[in-house]
Amino acid sequence: MEDKQEMKFGNGTMTRTIWQCDGIRLGHALSKSKDYTQFSAGNQDDVVRMHFGLKGNYSFFYKQLNQSFDLIGSHHNIMYSQGFDMVVQNKTLEVETFGIQFPKELFIAFTQNASDLLKRFSEDILKGKNVLLSPNWAAIDSPIEQVIQQIIHCKYTEGLKKLFLLSKSIELLVLSADAYNDAASRKEVFIKNPTDKEKLIAVRDLINERVHCPPNLTEIARTVGLNEYKLKRGFKETFNNTVFGYLTEQRLHLAHRYLLDTEKTAAEISFELGYSTPQHFNTAFKKKFGVTPTAIRKS
Repeated sequence: MEDKQEMKFGNGTMTRTIWQCDGIRLGHALSKSKDYTQFSAGNQDDVVRMHFGLKGNYSFFYKQLNQSFDLIGSHHNIMYSQGFDMVVQNKTLEVETFGIQFPKELFIAFTQNASDLLKRFSEDILKGKNVLLSPNWAAIDSPIEQVIQQIIHCKYTEGLKKLFLLSKSIELLVLSADAYNDAASRKEVFIKNPTDKEKLIAVRDLINERVHCPPNLTEIARTVGLNEYKLKRGFKETFNNTVFGYLTEQRLHLAHRYLLDTEKTAAEISFELGYSTPQHFNTAFKKKFGVTPTAIRKS
């Protein structure tokens, strides 16, 4: 069900984990390189691919679509082609990605009566077209990010793990489609400049790196080179959350993971994640998850 490998390529390494579940294939890869390289990738599997860029910038040419994409970290899309061949160029020395491959028939069974967007996508697949769900790649918001992290850090085994991976694969499909429905209903786009988008990705990464001692808005704005108005409005548009709301989500989900995976007490976790008091942490945790930190340990 799970296969973890570390591979060397040129001047770099890739750590890759693959999970298999009822024909669904999930994969997480982290590549670290000493220089900027170009490489080819592909296979002839007849599957629908969900692709999530978690960290790093890269471009690729997709032969079956006859299109090139220049992508900045934190993006996702759904694609179908009868086999795929790509030429990829990394633009940062570290690139992290996550993906899910659904057998074509299973994907159509899940989506042919779903949202209008997914129904049209499924119809194109049935016609044998090579197609993307959307020409514009959406940013990964907090709910999508959290589900991916839950998969990567899953502690279940055997039958429970299989059920967990299946449910999370479907959840990611729903969240991805919903993100594109929201984007399609947006009348105006505030962030149009790729450089500004890259700065907002840097804001998200800065928050993730300093979730234990987060910088304030003024420090963030100065660090990434955005004024506070563009920072607040752009972040909300890109990640469907405020800067403070995103930080709160990250803190609480990290606390949830600590409670399940470590022996740290709730008070220790509260202090480590920067809450002013354990009581404040308990209140925020119960509001988010519906139970106290202590109850999570007992469940």
